[in-house]
Amino acid sequence: MKPVRSMAAALAEGPVVLDGGLSNQLEAQGCDLSDALWSARLLADAPQQIAAAHASYVRAGAQVLITASYQATFEGFARRGVAPREAAKLMARSVKLARAAGEFTEREVWVAASVGPYGAMLADGSEYRGRYGLSVRELERFHRPRIEALVAAEPDVLALETVPDTDEAEALLRAVAGCGVPVWLSYSIDGDRTRAGQRLDAAFELAARNEQVIAVGVNCCEPHDADRAVERAASMTGKPVVIYPNSGEKWDAEGRRWRGGRTYDPERVREWQADGARLVGGCCRIGPGRIAELAGLLRPEAG
Repeated sequence: MKPVRSMAAALAEGPVVLDGGLSNQLEAQGCDLSDALWSARLLADAPQQIAAAHASYVRAGAQVLITASYQATFEGFARRGVAPREAAKLMARSVKLARAAGEFTEREVWVAASVGPYGAMLADGSEYRGRYGLSVRELERFHRPRIEALVAAEPDVLALETVPDTDEAEALLRAVAGCGVPVWLSYSIDGDRTRAGQRLDAAFELAARNEQVIAVGVNCCEPHDADRAVERAASMTGKPVVIYPNSGEKWDAEGRRWRGGRTYDPERVREWQADGARLVGGCCRIGPGRIAELAGLLRPEAG
């Protein structure tokens, strides 16, 4: 069942809670994600695990479920011998799994179809660098077919997320134009710049006059970087802000493990909300427990 209200209408009334990291929850359930397709592999091999991960966030209080399509692309599936028609079905399945998980609660639960960056398909870390050597037009051609496949499954919104640079943001906004589904645009940042080094003011401004964009902000970044980005996103665009940073731990690529302490504090939501955040949640290493804390702080009775 689809929610009665549009997400844009819900954001106008108050903050909405996103889920947390899908991959860390799948790993907590015992799933092996050591594959170039990452969580998208489970769309074919173990969809019940994705359903269980979504359900864990619904129980925690999430009002938006982000689909397992971040790394789902026709090119990536083709490398595994998956034909285009079957790949499109798997992308549609990502939406259906999230939709079904939201039916086991009386709350409205919106489904955000994840559209990850080009670098996610490469699975070589370039999603955190951007500047792939492709033109805006080439990036648009890459993204359009998967966007069309996801739109056909009728999500409530498209999450253009973990975008590392303004070229890809421009390409994504071109690719979604006229698709009939609202979007949010969320950059991955380092300090006060995109991962590719562009100023955030210029990055956010791309979405300022685009009516299809219902929220703009940041994700998959340090919590303290997100703190500073919220007010800038709100002031540059006049739109609701979406914010879902990582835990604060650092990924050691050589040792293939997370290091350091967690700096994500749900109490930050007070300041985020005051600065214009309306879609709030967590990304890598943020699980149902943290989302439950966040949801508790945003309940009306929590003050």
